[in-house]
Amino acid sequence: MSYLSEITKDTWYHSIFPEWGTWLNEEVDQTKVEQGSFAIWWLGCTGIWLKTENGTNIAIDYWVGRGKYTQDWSKYPPHLAGADFQLNRMVGGRQRFPNTRMIPVVLDPFEVTQIDAVFVTHNHRDHIDPFVAAAIHNKFPEVPFYGPKYVTDQWIEWGLPEEIVHTVKPYDTVQVKDTRVVVMDSFDRTVFLTAPRSGPLEGYCPDDMDVRSVNYLVQTPSGSFYHSGDSHFSNYYLRHGKQYQIDVAIASFGENPPGLTDKMTACDVLRMGENLRCKTIIPVHYETWSCMLGDPREIDVLYDMRKERLNYKFHPFIWQVGGKFTFPDDVGKRYFMFERGFASAMEEEPNLYYKSFL
Repeated sequence: MSYLSEITKDTWYHSIFPEWGTWLNEEVDQTKVEQGSFAIWWLGCTGIWLKTENGTNIAIDYWVGRGKYTQDWSKYPPHLAGADFQLNRMVGGRQRFPNTRMIPVVLDPFEVTQIDAVFVTHNHRDHIDPFVAAAIHNKFPEVPFYGPKYVTDQWIEWGLPEEIVHTVKPYDTVQVKDTRVVVMDSFDRTVFLTAPRSGPLEGYCPDDMDVRSVNYLVQTPSGSFYHSGDSHFSNYYLRHGKQYQIDVAIASFGENPPGLTDKMTACDVLRMGENLRCKTIIPVHYETWSCMLGDPREIDVLYDMRKERLNYKFHPFIWQVGGKFTFPDDVGKRYFMFERGFASAMEEEPNLYYKSFL
């Protein structure tokens, strides 16, 4: 039998997916976070893996799913493609939301070897993930899961045991080994328009934001990380910035189509950084969906136009999915770049026919 005759769709899946294999899993495992530091990795969308100097591992909004996968719209449930889909509600339009996933899966949840807690900000399907929940719980049955009520209801419906599922609300605190997580207010206005209510919304009072979405402030022994989920800009960020020391924060940025405001603009991202009084603000989510791809260079240009006049005390950091940010080492840096390789080039004589190849 020839090699090609043995290849099937199933062998393709197992050979290629996830695209990064266990590369990032191994990097996380092998990374020794120095004293006085913490490390975060960008998993795509708003997914974050955080590791402290004492080896505490926390996942937030860890998602390995996909967006639209077929143009046969009858295959999607109504709340994802019909009139009750939250973005259709926002714009009063019925055109389908063509959001195909643009990023690879960089961390295999079934190959995770150490984890101490899972946190989710809200129940949108690019933030809460059944594959992650199953992979983590089946391998680490004692690991706790934290989220607002809509999130924990979803986990329990999927089959997570109630004893490991914890509903949180703003200003609750959770201790995870050496790290304290403070639950913060969310400003995600899109989540208010999300199912379960169907049909016309006018005349109805929405339930509380706190049962649908929260933000998190992760206070490690060496610094703090603010996870804003899908929050829009809010003036209340200044309250958070004055209540707590915030070192690094992420902001959901993207290109909004006409008639829709689902992601923060470049100006919003800079205002968020200024109001939180953080040292580093990192745009995320702009890379996730094909129809909302943002260009973070816009943030860079605007920052350079304003930083001296407004006396900014923070820097934006333009990241890459799968990349690591270490606090405080990377504070002040503006761009991420993966290891370029060949650091040992020319330490030995090249093996060539003759030097003119060079």
